[in-house]
Amino acid sequence: MTDKPNPAPVQGAPGGPPATGAPGGPPATGGPDASHGDSEFQPAFDHPLTPRERMAIERTHMPEQDALARAANFHEVNLGYSVQLAVLEAERCLQCKNPVCIDGCPVRVNIPRFIELIRTGDMVGAAASLLGDNALPCVTGRVCPQEIQCEGVCVRAKKGSPVAIGALERYVADWAMEHPVAPLLAPPTGKSVAVVGSGPSGLTAAGELVKLGHDVTVFEAFHAAGGVLIYGIPEFRLPKDIVQGEVDRLVAAGVKIEANAIIGRTYTLRELRERFDAVFIAVGAGLPVFMNVPGENLKGVYSANEYLTRVNLMGAWNPESDTPILKGHRVVVVGGGNVAMDAVRTAKRLGAEEATIVYRRGKEELPARAEEVHHAEQEGIRFDLQVAPTEVLGDENRWVTGIRCLRMELGEPDASGRRRPVPIEGSEFVIDCEMVVVAIGTRSNPLLTASEPDLEINPRGYIVTDEHGMASIPGVFAGGDIVRGAATVILAMGDGKRSAHAIDAWLRGEYPPKPEELPGTGEHGAPAKAAAEPTAEPAKVATE
Repeated sequence: MTDKPNPAPVQGAPGGPPATGAPGGPPATGGPDASHGDSEFQPAFDHPLTPRERMAIERTHMPEQDALARAANFHEVNLGYSVQLAVLEAERCLQCKNPVCIDGCPVRVNIPRFIELIRTGDMVGAAASLLGDNALPCVTGRVCPQEIQCEGVCVRAKKGSPVAIGALERYVADWAMEHPVAPLLAPPTGKSVAVVGSGPSGLTAAGELVKLGHDVTVFEAFHAAGGVLIYGIPEFRLPKDIVQGEVDRLVAAGVKIEANAIIGRTYTLRELRERFDAVFIAVGAGLPVFMNVPGENLKGVYSANEYLTRVNLMGAWNPESDTPILKGHRVVVVGGGNVAMDAVRTAKRLGAEEATIVYRRGKEELPARAEEVHHAEQEGIRFDLQVAPTEVLGDENRWVTGIRCLRMELGEPDASGRRRPVPIEGSEFVIDCEMVVVAIGTRSNPLLTASEPDLEINPRGYIVTDEHGMASIPGVFAGGDIVRGAATVILAMGDGKRSAHAIDAWLRGEYPPKPEELPGTGEHGAPAKAAAEPTAEPAKVATE
């Protein structure tokens, strides 16, 4: 038997025609994901593969829109696998006896199991497996930084490219959206839980708690559920109908959503604690951080939070929307995280002729996902690196006309482990622009925490909890960014899942929970701890 397997001529497979959107393949078109189509399952190979044969299969390419076309529309960039590509990629999984990929996942998805079920064509089983582990798989399949988590520890990465776990997760999750799988629910316990915030941590906790038989109500300050998933992440990365589909699935399972409910104003935390048997706080850390330079209050300066909220949640991306939004011909976005990439790519799609990232460190230090940086470069985004703004310039009517900057050089590493930017004397210059978006981080919003004096917070304003997520008020738990500081969607979800099982133990009168009752943490899914220092360039859209 040869080392090189002989697959059928599958599009995207070695020896087969190139995948749609791949180099040399037919061009991908814009519009909704059409990854599943009407194709039926066919094995990728005509015989069982040896590990050596699996290692010989190259990683499949995710079809995507043409860069020039997508830079002018808000359709999703990545288009998803076809059934043939998904089955071929599933064949690359070695089904390790010690699956370290699970340890790399903050929500502890059984990755080898759902991938093996894809390989054998059991999509119902794959969907049931994935949904049993992950409340929001359509989301994580699109925005989770798999390259530093499950894929980052994949055994195959030692000698080549890891299995495309994120793409396979998205494939199964999208299939499940089109073919609903009934969740397994425990009998009602008679216990009720209030979840404050409907972002990734809150929705994950709600999904876990309702599966455990509890009566769950989610309180959301905005008019629609989803938190950062709907106000922060643009349509071209995470379509809002996908987020709504995830929410609808939770509602179908029994989760109740109360929108336009601001805890700390509409209701107090004390009132919720009296009404419910337990409370989980997952309000995120959405208060923007500014540069504190002259001119930052000029007209034409946005925080990334406001800019992306107007475009995403309030629909300004749609030309028919009534939501006002500035559309500068020359736009500068300050920051290097995923928030900054989302903002600058949004500005490009809204018609900016020049859309520029200004970041005080170099390309290697950019905290944004490599895929997002690559997509931005393809779309014509300009990167002005090792540059720090010192002043926003304006005209006599207080409209932005430019931003004054200094060139930087990188010195010794700072507390974050990255090399500290040091100003270069005499390197001052001006970038002409009509609009500036500040995307350098977020911090905790005191609206809820300031309304409850018995809730312990640290000097940075984040909620202090024990190792299982319980705050200083018995029966009140917290997780996600309001505890750990601005981080990624998947870390917030990991906190939500662990906290849900801790809450379940509390409701059963068996707190603290036994270790075997909690989802494993692993290296990349450690329990949240109150943030001691601010995050300068968060990885999440104000994050991801």
